[in-house]
Amino acid sequence: MHFANKTSKLKRWSPYGAVGLLVFVLFQACTTQKERTFSLSDLPSEESFTVITGETNVGYLKLSRSGDTLITDYDYKNNGRGPTIADTIILNADGLPVKWDIEGSTTFGNKIDEHFKLQGKLASWVDVTGSGTATVGEPTLYIDQNGSPYSLFISTWALLNAPDSTLNALPAGKLKLTQLETFSVTSPDSTQLPLTTYAISGADMNPTYLILDDNRQYFAFIHPHFAVIRSGFEGIEKSMRQLAAKYSAERYEHLQQHYAHNYAGKVRVKNVRLFDPHTLALTGPSSVLISGDKIVSIDAADASGENETEIDGAGGTLVAGLYDMHAHMGVNESLLNVLAGVTSVRDMGNDNAVLDSLIDHIEGGVLAGPRITRMGFIEGKSPYSANNGILVESEEEALAAVTTYHEKGYYGIKLYNSMNGDWAPAIVKKAHEFGMPVMGHVPAFSNANAMLRAGFDEMTHINQVMLGWVLTPEEDTRTLLRLTAMQRFPKLDLNSPKVQETLNLMVKNKTAIDPTLAIHEALLLSRNGETWPGALDYIDHMPANVQRSYKEAMANISTAEEDTAYSQAFDQIVATLKMMKDRGILIVPGTDLGGGFNVHRELELYQQLGYTPAELLKLDSYDMANYLGQKDRGAIEPGMLADFFLIPGDPTKDLKAIKTISMVSRGGTIYYPSEVFPELGIEPFVEKPALN
Repeated sequence: MHFANKTSKLKRWSPYGAVGLLVFVLFQACTTQKERTFSLSDLPSEESFTVITGETNVGYLKLSRSGDTLITDYDYKNNGRGPTIADTIILNADGLPVKWDIEGSTTFGNKIDEHFKLQGKLASWVDVTGSGTATVGEPTLYIDQNGSPYSLFISTWALLNAPDSTLNALPAGKLKLTQLETFSVTSPDSTQLPLTTYAISGADMNPTYLILDDNRQYFAFIHPHFAVIRSGFEGIEKSMRQLAAKYSAERYEHLQQHYAHNYAGKVRVKNVRLFDPHTLALTGPSSVLISGDKIVSIDAADASGENETEIDGAGGTLVAGLYDMHAHMGVNESLLNVLAGVTSVRDMGNDNAVLDSLIDHIEGGVLAGPRITRMGFIEGKSPYSANNGILVESEEEALAAVTTYHEKGYYGIKLYNSMNGDWAPAIVKKAHEFGMPVMGHVPAFSNANAMLRAGFDEMTHINQVMLGWVLTPEEDTRTLLRLTAMQRFPKLDLNSPKVQETLNLMVKNKTAIDPTLAIHEALLLSRNGETWPGALDYIDHMPANVQRSYKEAMANISTAEEDTAYSQAFDQIVATLKMMKDRGILIVPGTDLGGGFNVHRELELYQQLGYTPAELLKLDSYDMANYLGQKDRGAIEPGMLADFFLIPGDPTKDLKAIKTISMVSRGGTIYYPSEVFPELGIEPFVEKPALN
């Protein structure tokens, strides 16, 4: 399925998370402004850009201008899905929007019907979250909900004109443009083209990176995995994405330098109770002594020693670090996971070189991040391919990919949608010879039973299992059908022979399930204008634009019948998972949403399957460590890695207590979320503990 981290509205631009900020200008005449560097005549009459992910061209952005009207056509398809967006923007004489209409569909099919108008000083807009108005006095930037990336260029010029390159934003916030560096590239005509990179920041958790040429014309929007680049320059897009990776890394390296505490000598966390996965209960008052990256001893609550930094737990609870068993890691997600107490993740598919570099930086202490277990992603080549890992066109190439991943030390293999399902038995056999488990999606035109008979050790996403019960053999799950067909789930008889056959195979083969229940909740239960159910407990702590993004549906739900079908589909998924749990099938907690707070939600949802809070704490720490053969973590005991977090409450009574984290130890490096969250625009949940 591969959902990105839902930390911003801008997943419509890129499949890899919060990668941008799309804005345009409401600008009133102001005598204190700098001399304008933008006018309508500066815009070209036609221009085109190529959308690239994983070094593969997946779409386009086209611009046309007639007089004061600017029209953009934006479309890309990666992994069988992507947005289709059309903007019509009317500009004033200075090239600033006074009317903007946006139509199309988002990555997962939600309909776009957004409108903005500026009449005099009154600005009004309508998007999927509702409508709004504002009286515009000073120069102000409007942050749209679902436009194309081109308006980012217009906003950049407005910020270049503004005092201190800073402007207020609507619906809320303040934006700032920062120039990063200037360099040159070779044009198709062999001349040198000077370029300048910029970052827009202030209204979201992370900056947006873009490039202008020496005439201050839009050249590219860049992200480590994704680029929208001027046509003719596709050959250099990788180096442009590497710039984005560098800028992002530098930002998070700075945060690591300032907020990762490596105290001299030993560290003692005093006056705490420990969650014990063996008894499913809290211990009596204790203290935990750390030396280096290991737990040295568990002592009396008020114990002390020489050369120790003491952290006062104030009677709170220590819990061993959690796992996200379905991650696609990036720099942003790395820090957010640690701050949420997620100290270990299983990466289920990535740009292999980017992931290896990220791991090196985390393990070297340059970046904050969890411990990462790598799964080797193998995908078949097709028009619907996910451009990650290794793409193959034959069984022989697939087997060679398995060998490559084994030689590089990957833990296991993940197969994806465009794979030929007939190759699965040979792939599984080869992987098992290396001691590597195999898991993944059900390849298109196959079903879960075939993959179970091929020897899958784990099924990925609950919908991938259930689709085999509702689809006909010729239906193509490489498209959004693998999501929209969930509307058929309510009609399923879960006691029917076809359902029981699959469950029997899973029990017989001891096959686990990574259901990613939280993303199914987001897809099936999110509605335009309503806060996502999974974000209700923390949305008020998030930046304004993130709050707005959590009030947008993922799917296109246009009728009352569809609304009911999607809601009942989620109920049917929960019922299926409960049956699996009751039959002893291992539930593996993964999010595919970037981890962090979403791990907390994944566990909360499992309470509907019959787990107690204590059982869930054990499942997502001790049990997952043992499942992956990682005997050095999962419990707070002498000799274990010092991976744990501190909360004031008792999570065995109320699982939501794990949201209020005051301290995290990741291998003896101490983080206080209340220090770091403001840097990301997040309001802290609890104060940091006292130090002695």
